[in-house]
Amino acid sequence: MFNWCFIGAGTLAKSVAKEITASGRHKIVSVYQRNEEKCKEFAKEYDALPCKTAKDAMSAEGVDGIYIVTPHSSHYEYVKLAIDLNKPVLCEKPFTVTKSEAEDLFKLAKEKNVYVTEAMWTFYAAPARKVLEWKNAGEFGDIKKVKLSYIMNAYKYAPRLTDPLVAGGALLDIGVYPLTYIYRLFGMPDKIKCRGKIKNGVDYHEKIKLYYGERVFSASVSMKDPRVKEDCLIEGTKARMFTHHFHVTDNVTLVKRDGSKEQFNGPSSMLNEFDLVAGEIKEGLIESPLVPHEATVNVMGIMDECRKQMGLKYPFEK
Repeated sequence: MFNWCFIGAGTLAKSVAKEITASGRHKIVSVYQRNEEKCKEFAKEYDALPCKTAKDAMSAEGVDGIYIVTPHSSHYEYVKLAIDLNKPVLCEKPFTVTKSEAEDLFKLAKEKNVYVTEAMWTFYAAPARKVLEWKNAGEFGDIKKVKLSYIMNAYKYAPRLTDPLVAGGALLDIGVYPLTYIYRLFGMPDKIKCRGKIKNGVDYHEKIKLYYGERVFSASVSMKDPRVKEDCLIEGTKARMFTHHFHVTDNVTLVKRDGSKEQFNGPSSMLNEFDLVAGEIKEGLIESPLVPHEATVNVMGIMDECRKQMGLKYPFEK
């Protein structure tokens, strides 16, 4: 049994809590949520200790790890607090609001020998890592086209999505997925171009192009579009892959030019992510080999540049 402290008790926290506790391998022993009533309701459902401060929740007896699932703007504050308390941390994406914040936290974690990772469940999942393996082994051949879409009508999913005071918007919340996917396969681009639509201080849509020499790979992102399109297309001279729901899929298929196929199935759930993270913490690691610090930092840098090009600056930023 791995004992968690939850910092946050909102929509996503409830979904995660239900899934991981049902396994019998994870228990929530403490919780902190700024809304005291919501905190108590969540704690009652999972027989956890409701706490009046994040520090109290993190310091509660029996806590093995901290799961931070709050609005983006508070991630830095809570991750830093956990590190200062020498508590292992799994923090929801985006890890922070900026690249510099991520760098500061990972530096501090390394100095204090504390495990910290981003909850990028896509690359805790085996299917995405298999695609990376195919790419590195040359199975695609010379890759000519990469196109990812994360388009949905989710702006009403939670109030934070349209609130600039907590770093709302499409880029940080869902754009992080296609950008992470492209980065993990190809590394840092030579050039980035981003066009987006901003309304009331948050971005609703963007078209992003990442340049790798003469190749241009694209990501389309929207949180206000009646179409639902969460696809990944990779085309090479030897093979291609097309998959729906690329960030959560539990299967991928490599289709070779001769018509033969190689299919791979693997776990991709939140439970899978929590199982792996719990295992890494128990092993005494301070960095996940599946979601390395460098990847988190560099993707934050790509998003920094996208925001700069769109002119998107949050009210709390200097």
